[in-house]
Amino acid sequence: MDRRVRPEGKYKERAISKSADMLREAIPPEWLKSATLVPVPPSKAKDDPRYDDRLLRILQRFGSGVRIDIRELVFQRTSTAAAHESEDRPTPADLLELYAIDETLIEPAPQKLVIFDDLLTTGCHFKAIEHKLGDRFPAKPIIGLFIARRAPDSDVI
Repeated sequence: MDRRVRPEGKYKERAISKSADMLREAIPPEWLKSATLVPVPPSKAKDDPRYDDRLLRILQRFGSGVRIDIRELVFQRTSTAAAHESEDRPTPADLLELYAIDETLIEPAPQKLVIFDDLLTTGCHFKAIEHKLGDRFPAKPIIGLFIARRAPDSDVI
C-alpha cells in the first residue's frame, strides 16, 4: 500500500482494472445478481496503514454499472505477515481465529455467497472463510471465485 502513491503504483491500478475487466468478460455480472460477493480479507487489519483493499476494488469495478451485492462480511481482526511472505503458512484453523464477521453488514441476509480471491494457492483462506460464513449463514450456498490458481511446488510431479 505504501507504493500506491509511488510511480509503480500505476501498475497495481492497471492490474486491478485488467482483472475486473477480465472477470466481466468471463462472467456476466447479471449472473451474480442474487449473490453476495465477499472479498477475502488481506493480511492487514483495516486500521493498519498497509491495509490493501485491492480485492474490494476489483469487485467494485467488476460490478460498475450493475447492481451487485459486494460486502466485506469477513474481516481480519489483527494484522499478520502475508502468507506469501512467510515460511509458516497459516492453516484454516489459524485463520478462523483471526477472522470475524462484520455484524453491521449482515442485513439483508445473503441468498448465496461468493468468496472472491485473486489467487488460490492452498485453499486455506477460502476454507476458513467458507467455515466462518457457513456458521453465520447456515444452509446458504457458498462458492469460490478466483482469478488464478497456483500449484505449490510440492504439487509438481
